Amino acid sequence: MAVERMPITPAVLTWARERAGYKLEELAAKPRFRKIAEWESGGPGPTYLQLEEIAKILRLPMAVFFFPDPPDLPPIEETFRTIGSEQFDEIPPNVRFLLHKARSFQLSLSDLNDGRSPADRLIVRELQLNLDDTIESAAYRIRSALGVSLDAQFEWRGDIDKALKAWRSAFYGAGVTVFKDAFGAEDYCGFSLYDSEFPVIFVNNSNLKTRQIFTLFHELAHLLFRTSGVDKQGGFEKKPPTEQARIERRCNALAGEILVPETAFADELPIGPQPRVVAKQLADKFSVSREVIYRKFLDRDLIAQDDYDAAVEASKAQLKKKKGKGGNYYRTKIAYLGEEYISLVLRRFYEGRFEEEELAGYLDIKLGNIDQLEETFFGERR
Repeated sequence: MAVERMPITPAVLTWARERAGYKLEELAAKPRFRKIAEWESGGPGPTYLQLEEIAKILRLPMAVFFFPDPPDLPPIEETFRTIGSEQFDEIPPNVRFLLHKARSFQLSLSDLNDGRSPADRLIVRELQLNLDDTIESAAYRIRSALGVSLDAQFEWRGDIDKALKAWRSAFYGAGVTVFKDAFGAEDYCGFSLYDSEFPVIFVNNSNLKTRQIFTLFHELAHLLFRTSGVDKQGGFEKKPPTEQARIERRCNALAGEILVPETAFADELPIGPQPRVVAKQLADKFSVSREVIYRKFLDRDLIAQDDYDAAVEASKAQLKKKKGKGGNYYRTKIAYLGEEYISLVLRRFYEGRFEEEELAGYLDIKLGNIDQLEETFFGERR
């Protein structure tokens, strides 16, 4: 029985190898890849297992190898205006890998949507921020573009799972796809990759969900400044230039104002000198972390800096308690990819646009795991 060969695009394989920094002879020295020169020259392609392994080594979804041409993309660091080359060099390998993974998902989104965003209103086209905007007016325009009212937000009533899901869905409706992953670097909260059609945000799933929500808006602000961004707690050791630092501070301020508008906060704030007593109450009301509420208290001189620092440390302690809890692989994969992205991939597959091998690539899973992922996905949506 003949072994089935995958119909990959040779030029894409060459691009992927060079992008990862491998020489041809390095990979050819590995037993599974002895024929890589033949694959790159247009001969019979690799088997499914060989493609799966080379995709793992080159850190790309398998679907990329079926693209008709290599992506014509600038070096990924060129899209980050708010960090310089020295700061980019600080980013650890785990997070750099995810940057490239995010770029691959952008390519997949473009391929699945024939190069055109399906969003009725693409927020990165509708809005553009600049440093002269007031925080309040910019936040109001962003909330309006997302279509989520304060009344809707108050209905979540501290259900953070529901809040995160709702915000993520609102982002998708505005043309921004949110992915999650375990970053393996706890001080990195997330990042965004700007694109005029398919902007994406990656969030560190190891963080508390309240922090994940804040990261969504920090990174959305980056996208609206027409740049990619990296959300790192404490900032980078080698500080960026002043304008870049101003953008970082503005992104934080915008995230806080969008999630807890100043006027709404003032309406909800009880009269009296007991801010700590109502911190949890307000955090639940807005479905945010107490750290966000304490920042509001600090800005109003209702608490001292030490009180705010203590709230930050409490958040870190809460995160440490969360660690070590395992989960179901398929539910985790669904959380990472998001319901909207999985629905899009499956819809295109059912339309007959590609085979199961490419389906596995788009979903970033092994071929043998497709059935169980589908079963889990549709089971949770019933």
